[in-house]
Amino acid sequence: MRNLARRSLGLDRFSGLYIGALFIVVFGIWEPSLFLTMATLHSVAASQAIVAMLGLAVLVPLTAGAYDLSVGSLANFATILVVSLQTSHKWGMWQAVAMTVAAAALVGVVNGFVVVVLRVNSFIATLAMATVLTAVQSIVSGQNQPLPPVAAGWIMLAQRQVFGFQIVFVYLIVIALVLWWVLAFTPAGRYMHATGGNLEAARLTGVRTGKWIWISLIVSGTVSGVAGILYASLAGPSLTYGPALLLPAFAAVFLGSTQFRPGRFNVWGTVLAVYVLATGVEGLSFVTSVQWLSYMFNGVALIAAVAFAGWRQRVTRSTSLSAAETGSASVSPSACSESPADGEQAAGERVGFGALADVPRRVTESR
Repeated sequence: MRNLARRSLGLDRFSGLYIGALFIVVFGIWEPSLFLTMATLHSVAASQAIVAMLGLAVLVPLTAGAYDLSVGSLANFATILVVSLQTSHKWGMWQAVAMTVAAAALVGVVNGFVVVVLRVNSFIATLAMATVLTAVQSIVSGQNQPLPPVAAGWIMLAQRQVFGFQIVFVYLIVIALVLWWVLAFTPAGRYMHATGGNLEAARLTGVRTGKWIWISLIVSGTVSGVAGILYASLAGPSLTYGPALLLPAFAAVFLGSTQFRPGRFNVWGTVLAVYVLATGVEGLSFVTSVQWLSYMFNGVALIAAVAFAGWRQRVTRSTSLSAAETGSASVSPSACSESPADGEQAAGERVGFGALADVPRRVTESR
């Protein structure tokens, strides 16, 4: 009865919406003059768009069963590169943007080569790439923060107003829509989910698992590069911001995997998680001035999300085993057949948490 009530309220899939609504009510009552304003809404939407993009960059390789720990450093490198090309080398804005996106995609290609061809653990490979990118960034910048471009077109690239929101938020929605469509409705998305759900089974059924892992890392690198470019236009160049966004990005992806389609990494769950966490941090910032708040909030959220998802998977597995034992004697042969859609659903439910710590090893050993 309790499970039925939980499902009827959508607590198993929409808990993030309830938590977000709770934050709005609590902080709206506590600090209405600060929290319940359009300025706060617009500020949160724009300031968290870069984190959400990096969350989506993390999401794609995780869908295929691989980690990308270089997204923060790559975004930071893209920020410095696109600015340096314009201010130090006098490139035009669009030429600098195109070169930076190409460089970010190339980093994804290299990550894919190291993981797929050299068979290096994706966790180790992308962590090493993050360190390499920090060194390359220092070479490009000369260890000095470059001056920001002053062209109006550059500033408007991320700060133009669209219905009161800065356009960087619109870019986020466009990227999310594209990735959602690809992952949910195309063969490429199904191959990535199959690879992440059971790499060996996918390989035995003819899926070129290495190819899809490689592509996922290229997409991750490209999205990270775009995020870095937009950050440069939105907030100006910075030498250190990128690595600090890695934890919030991962926290959003794992927390998002408990939303809408629990147990499966998904685009809209990730975006929702970013803004629910940001709403909580923004509300708390109005009632306290401590500097460590966002770090504590994101760290606790990541632990809670993974712990909750693991608990839910154990409960689901226990319920399924009990149901199978109860009904095994009365199941007809025709009832045993599984449709492709059911198989995909089952594979999706197996993604991630039960064997999450095992993902890099499985990716390396099974290719």
